[in-house]
Amino acid sequence: MSARFHLAIAVRSIEEARLFYCDFLGCESGNFEDGKWLDINFWGNELTLHEAQHQDEIKSTQRHHVDMGKVCVPHFGIHLSRDAFDEVKKRIDASDQHNYLDKPYLRFKDDDREQETFFIRDPSGNALEIKTMKVPESLWEINS
Repeated sequence: MSARFHLAIAVRSIEEARLFYCDFLGCESGNFEDGKWLDINFWGNELTLHEAQHQDEIKSTQRHHVDMGKVCVPHFGIHLSRDAFDEVKKRIDASDQHNYLDKPYLRFKDDDREQETFFIRDPSGNALEIKTMKVPESLWEINS
């Protein structure tokens, strides 16, 4: 059985979203139906972008308080290796178009669950959380 997830989200423009997810974040595009939808290889997971031109921006405006502050809900995200995480951060830091929604923050410091995380919006307003964990295996530890 595959452990990959599939998530479908609405975007204003498939081309605008492709530029963000592929050219900016570094993901790869896959299957598509012209003007309707596009699959993105979101670090091994299937993210499907559905064009919804006549829809208002999908901005996540509700905030829920957690240890790091108030995070956007809803949001989706990805756990990356340290190298991949640092590469995405470099792209954001060097960009004039894309900024952090919530700047990088270290959570659970000095714990096995220690992680660095940040939030960014795609061009349609969808909130993404990108994180890296000190000990990735600690996410779903199995108790014997």
